[in-house]
Amino acid sequence: MNDQRADIYSRITNQIITAIEAGTGEFRMPWHHDCSATTRPVNVLSGKRYRGANVLVLWTAAKQAGYDSGVWGTYRQWAAKGGQVRRRERATAIMLWKPVERHGDGRADVPIDTDTDGRKRFLARGFSVFNRDQVDGYDEPAQPVLPESERVSNADAFFAALAIPITYGAGSAFYRIQEDRIHMPNFSAFVDPHAFYSTLYHEAGHASGARHRLDRQLDTRLNRHAVAIEELVAELTAAFVLADLGLASRPREDHAAYAASWLRAMKEEKRALITAASKAQQAADWMHEQQPAATCPSEKHAD
Repeated sequence: MNDQRADIYSRITNQIITAIEAGTGEFRMPWHHDCSATTRPVNVLSGKRYRGANVLVLWTAAKQAGYDSGVWGTYRQWAAKGGQVRRRERATAIMLWKPVERHGDGRADVPIDTDTDGRKRFLARGFSVFNRDQVDGYDEPAQPVLPESERVSNADAFFAALAIPITYGAGSAFYRIQEDRIHMPNFSAFVDPHAFYSTLYHEAGHASGARHRLDRQLDTRLNRHAVAIEELVAELTAAFVLADLGLASRPREDHAAYAASWLRAMKEEKRALITAASKAQQAADWMHEQQPAATCPSEKHAD
């Protein structure tokens, strides 16, 4: 891993580590959100949604700074939209993946679609972005918000389209690999719909990794952290999907025990967070692809 890539991995991972350590007492992780505008970060110039680990970073930055907007962009992008980043405002570091080919003769990397073995190669590059709340001279258009009853109805229909077998009435929530079946307590066992769907889509995140779905595999270097990373993938999958559905992602006390293992994995292997976020984004994309209208909200990275 080159120094530039290692540095951006470390910077992003350390931001999330700090946020996790700050929230362990209340079982609140940086991916738990209230479905506000900051939950769906978009690029001001392209209008595209941010993805993967960048979503986590922008959620964390918005929460820490108290931003109300989910619109982000580089200094130049804001200028192109007629906005002016205020002096002394601090940028937030994110990463952008570009396909590259490494030449054996020392020439610079260049973008490509596939490598000689048919697999895509990507290079992580760091970018600095600013939130709408750090900018003057830009009027953000109002975004419509669906009533909660309609959001709940959409969440039910969204899950039904996944065609994952499910049984209700269990004493706890879990996904049983051998059965390829989610077991859930009844809806009435949860304090509110947000808690129910946070749990349901966590288990759906696990189910997405089944061999006949995404056949989720981890890099062999991460095998000793496999259980912790799989739980993190499920947590992030639920958070991403619930953000898309306009529902809050709620903390779960039974997963507080994983906080120590998540921190250990991130501190020992800087690829752990980036890998988990990438796998979770794949799972969220897969869920959107199962919908009748194929309504994946973020097919490409935001530039």
